[in-house]
Amino acid sequence: MPRKNIKIETKIEHLSILDEKGKFDTALEPKLDGDRLMYMYKMMLLTRRLDERLLNMQRQGRIGTYAPVRGQEAVQIGSVVDLRPSDWTVQAFREPGVCLHRGWSINTIIKFWGGYEEGCAVPEGVNDTPIAVPVASQVPHITGIAWGMKIKKKDDVCIGFCGDGGTSEGDFHEGLTFAGVFKVPAVFVIANNQWAISIPREKQTAAKTLAQKAAGYGMPGIQVDGNDVLAVYAATKEAVDRARAGEGPTLIEAVTYRLAMHTTADDPKKYRSDEEVKRWEKRDPIPRFEKYLREKGVLDDKTVEELEADVAETIKKGVEEYESTLDCDPLDCFDYLYNEVPAELVEQRAEFAACLEREGVRTGH
Repeated sequence: MPRKNIKIETKIEHLSILDEKGKFDTALEPKLDGDRLMYMYKMMLLTRRLDERLLNMQRQGRIGTYAPVRGQEAVQIGSVVDLRPSDWTVQAFREPGVCLHRGWSINTIIKFWGGYEEGCAVPEGVNDTPIAVPVASQVPHITGIAWGMKIKKKDDVCIGFCGDGGTSEGDFHEGLTFAGVFKVPAVFVIANNQWAISIPREKQTAAKTLAQKAAGYGMPGIQVDGNDVLAVYAATKEAVDRARAGEGPTLIEAVTYRLAMHTTADDPKKYRSDEEVKRWEKRDPIPRFEKYLREKGVLDDKTVEELEADVAETIKKGVEEYESTLDCDPLDCFDYLYNEVPAELVEQRAEFAACLEREGVRTGH
């Protein structure tokens, strides 16, 4: 018998509405009023300034290892700003903008990076999962929550995140396979920031795009300019509307860039060039959006100054709340994992206690 072509829908679009110079496509521009646009800008700015403060706090030894988010603010705010409170979000570990929009306190976010278990506590009444560091472990949770919504015949959706490196994990494959088969109301957002720690995107997959992986799972996929908050918003709204209508999941690849290090335990100069970073700095999502808002007449120098002052005060209060509510012994971290503490941890505890004593840090309750 002769070979026959199998008709498979593999069309993958790239969506970009706002370029790095602030020019935009009026035909694709989402219809958002001035208040909504200003809110999105403020939340992106708050995410950036909190990120800067947390990086400084880590360098000062006031929190533990931290994963910076600079450059990825548009992916976070654009994807969740139109969700209902009854919808669910599933974060990885580089989505503070999502947390802030959904109602997490700055105090809670800092506590997570400070190593306090209270930082894993989702605010009462907020339909989010705790921050999860293991790569791609979020994906099956997105599918499971969305499946529950479908079983209960709700028109809510679940949106969740992973990075480009997460697409190489088995959890990613398993979660999307199930989501496609059962047509669950889910939106999967890949924050493709080009680097999985030190592994570049081209070594993660031979596929031309990450969005095209959607075809293998029987769902639509789209690639968006992840530094264009309008494009992220438009693509996510379309995907959410599909999910609410019972049309199943969508995979969104948001092409962005991690301008800082993977975490503060990482030195990106070991594996990428300054020239590459500078090229992406020109595509920074916040100045790009600011140019658009100025063009629309909803933002000016005075408003920017007021927003910066408001954001600074909000972060200041969050940091003060964090540092005024700390009441624990640093040595507690050795006491709650094992019934009988192994000898090597006993030794490490003694070494850590001696270090704290030298530094004048109070221990004991």
